[in-house]
Amino acid sequence: MKVYKTNEIKNIAILGGSGTGKTTFAEAILFESGLIKRRGTIDAGNTVSDYYPVEKEYEYSVFSTVLSIEWKDKKMNFIDCPGSDDFVGGVISALNVADMSIMLIDAPSGVEVGTLNQFRYTKRYNTPVVFVINQLDHDKADYENALTNLQEIYGNKVVPVQYPITSGPSFDAIVDVLKRKMYKWAPGATAPEVLEIPESETERAEGYYQALLEAAAENDEGLMEKYFDQGTLTEEEMRDGIQKGMINRDLFPVFCTSAEKNMAVHRVMNFLSIVAPSPDQMKSPMNTDGEEVKPDSEAPASLFFFKTTVEPHIGEVSYFKVMSGRVKEGDDFTNVDRLSKERLGQIYSVAGQLRTKVEQLEAGDIGAAVKLKNVRTGNTLNAKGLEQKFDIIKYPEPRYRRAIRPLNEANAEKMSEALHRMREEDPTWLVEISKELKQTIVSGQGEFHLRTLKWRLENNDKIEVEYLEPRIPYRETITKVARAEYRHKKQSGGAGQFGEVHLIVEPYVEGEPVPPMYKFNGQEFKIQSRDVQTIELEWGGKLVLVNSIVGGAIDTRFLPAIMKGITARMEQGPLTGSYARDVRVIVYDGKMHAVDSNEISFMLAGRNAFSTAFKNAGPKILEPVYDVEVSVPGDFMGDAMGDLQGRRAMIMGMESEAGFEKIKAKVPLAELSNYSTSLSSLTGGRGSFTMKLSNYELVPSDIQDKLLKAYEESQEDD
Repeated sequence: MKVYKTNEIKNIAILGGSGTGKTTFAEAILFESGLIKRRGTIDAGNTVSDYYPVEKEYEYSVFSTVLSIEWKDKKMNFIDCPGSDDFVGGVISALNVADMSIMLIDAPSGVEVGTLNQFRYTKRYNTPVVFVINQLDHDKADYENALTNLQEIYGNKVVPVQYPITSGPSFDAIVDVLKRKMYKWAPGATAPEVLEIPESETERAEGYYQALLEAAAENDEGLMEKYFDQGTLTEEEMRDGIQKGMINRDLFPVFCTSAEKNMAVHRVMNFLSIVAPSPDQMKSPMNTDGEEVKPDSEAPASLFFFKTTVEPHIGEVSYFKVMSGRVKEGDDFTNVDRLSKERLGQIYSVAGQLRTKVEQLEAGDIGAAVKLKNVRTGNTLNAKGLEQKFDIIKYPEPRYRRAIRPLNEANAEKMSEALHRMREEDPTWLVEISKELKQTIVSGQGEFHLRTLKWRLENNDKIEVEYLEPRIPYRETITKVARAEYRHKKQSGGAGQFGEVHLIVEPYVEGEPVPPMYKFNGQEFKIQSRDVQTIELEWGGKLVLVNSIVGGAIDTRFLPAIMKGITARMEQGPLTGSYARDVRVIVYDGKMHAVDSNEISFMLAGRNAFSTAFKNAGPKILEPVYDVEVSVPGDFMGDAMGDLQGRRAMIMGMESEAGFEKIKAKVPLAELSNYSTSLSSLTGGRGSFTMKLSNYELVPSDIQDKLLKAYEESQEDD
């Protein structure tokens, strides 16, 4: 493969919801380019894009796949992305390095929730979009409905470049309004006959042509003036206007295909080779210092790694985009994230498992390297003398969590290593060995997401595992003020141990000052805040320690020990053994001994005084509550609302968006365990949701009683 300059490179993400035919579309692209001689099928399990065993098993794209081809003196790097929301990580990684995207629309179904979700990501990354209405040969294909859907949602920015004469089983011809020609396929043919537009279609074609002409002219002042003067533009001028409109996201062209029969894919590729923007035509990315990094091949080399795979007999394959400069095999780099040195041996242009060795890649290009020592997804490699970093991939919060354990405990370490390796391939899998919950928790985007993880562990790594209901990370706090004191005294020959601590505990409320006086059983305790320490607890919330000791009752050198004792006790609350949070502790008095007092004495005294006071301060259990945003078709609104209310949800608002209803709610984590599965079942797979930790709130008293009882029983069992 020859070396392509930056302006000859096109980086294009292939997007679309599940079932829109992306993998089949990708096969047609590879076939048209000559990279493969025969198109594979999903049923046969021999497509270039879906080559992982788990993808063949489920007949579903799990990972994004880089597909680099040469076409019309251009290098086109396609990234075929999964359609399911469960594998959105591949979409996000791709959009961080792509300069535009193709969004496939299913001709029978039109716009679906997966389309909306992925389109939102293109908006976030300001990526140009071309819509391709695919599967026009399907029995239930309806081009007009799909186009109407798009225009109702995205307005007059959606402009057809092509339309079919008919859709459905008789689909065999399209009118290309930019070329002003009709393309007609004979039965079984992949190459069309190019004909004049028939008279019966002249009026319709002219209407679409004028709409495209005006849309192209609107995006360039010079073209607009020429259009007003002459009433028309050349095809080349229209392409320039279309490109500018696409870059500004003011124009979304629409194409038509049947990828399964390889009809009209060739025309889409020709259009993209000319009109898709190259990296130097798009807004340059920013490094972490806020500096714009232009794709300049003459600048020092900098590589951003957006994807990692682990392949049998090869090991790690690391995919990168050349952000600046040029890279050659044998070049030395510094990994700015891991402060290590890397040498790139051979570099490749890739298409699935097909790798073509290349001598050099220029700025803006996408390639791969194998067996790098210490490179992970999201890392930046810089040439000597360059210090910059890219931190551009932001993955969504997980939506589905399960505890996992090996059926054979002897495989625990092996399982942990496999989970770590798989997370390198898909960073939206999160793995936590929770000291608090005494479980290994895996979190992902949905049930199917975690099911693929389990399949791979059992089939690829031969580790039998089971999923368990994950425990909930409850928290404990207090609801009223309490006082306690504790004397630790121990004498066993020689120096003894002595420490006495008097303290007050109360709920901590941000910004609320320490009262000057407390009253217990008619006795007043005056407080002088000599020093205040605020500890941000690693499990959330705060511990505030107020030093109100006067007269040197306790030497200040013992306060860190008292704090240590209190913190240790907060790691195991008295109600359910959960972490405690949001407590203010005022140490106001105590006693010490000139010889026997030491740090361990005051640590134990502080721990026990705090424990007693906490139990008397109206302790309550807090549960994690999540902000949940649900999108469902309008027909399922009532069912979705009812289901949420059955999960103790607090509905915060509702709104409509593009024919879908959006519900915002606050829902306890304990009620979200199987929500991903339930929503899919409820909506026939057409609903989606996001969730993010909001805050901790008091659990209802009846649930607290159940939790207390369950904890007591577990303690008895132990």
